[in-house]
Amino acid sequence: MLSFNVKYRKKTWISRRLKEKLIHGFFFFNGIISVIVLLGIFALLIFTSIPAFKEVNLKEFLFGIQWNPTAYVKNSYGILPMLASTFMVTLGALFIAIPLGVGTAAYLSDVASPRVREITKPIIEILAGIPSVVIGFLGIVLVGPFIAKVFGTHNGLNALNGSILLAVMALPTIISISEDTLTNIPDSYNQASLALGATKWQTIIKVKIPAGLSGIIAACMLGMGRAIGETMTVLMATGCAPAMPESFLGPVRTLTSSIAIELGEVAYNTTHYYALFALGLVLFIITFLVNLTSDIILHKYEKVNR
Repeated sequence: MLSFNVKYRKKTWISRRLKEKLIHGFFFFNGIISVIVLLGIFALLIFTSIPAFKEVNLKEFLFGIQWNPTAYVKNSYGILPMLASTFMVTLGALFIAIPLGVGTAAYLSDVASPRVREITKPIIEILAGIPSVVIGFLGIVLVGPFIAKVFGTHNGLNALNGSILLAVMALPTIISISEDTLTNIPDSYNQASLALGATKWQTIIKVKIPAGLSGIIAACMLGMGRAIGETMTVLMATGCAPAMPESFLGPVRTLTSSIAIELGEVAYNTTHYYALFALGLVLFIITFLVNLTSDIILHKYEKVNR
């Protein structure tokens, strides 16, 4: 009987070890596939962009102020207006989304009742699943006419419209990660602040938010990455004028909308075709750096709290 129990335990141990190795191998395989896909996309963009830089000077490409690939006299491939428009719309979105997002996260983590939190948080996360084309349509139908009426412009298809819509799209990311960050701050911080006579509002503003600042910054960076990479919303709501932006009430064209507009119509194996892949490479590098920075900040925050 004792020998049977030993054999059974050994068999169970071997079976458990085998399952653990299979699960480990499965996740490792998926991780390797993700890295290979990422490197493949990066390599594709680089090798497809190289022919463009044989015809276009890199300095002219990055700092030129005219994008006119179909001109009769001389084609122009300057992306500076599109870079400026991309960062203009993105920073405008963050200016709106960060106060709302962090404020909502603080409310959910410290003020809202458990019942309100259970209802509100899933609704906010569902907001992330709304298709961007639907949000762009709402920008044309609702936000655009409102902006035109308030500011007296001809139409509401401008940078402000795009910023408002991108802020709505970035909010679920900022709120969700910021709320998790504030919830995971040790309760001793809260108790010590209240014991010293601080109000709940003072505790949130002067203790909890500074303590979770790294996680909140990471959330904002991820929201920024979402805003930079968005296509359909800015394509529909910003007017798509390929000129240097003058104000938030003027039309702009971002990197993503330029690729979406022109890639389907451009002739294959032309300088214009390869220049669009160069645009994609610039966008890839910007998005990668933003997400890498947010990941570094988030891991640094996790180490500090261990």
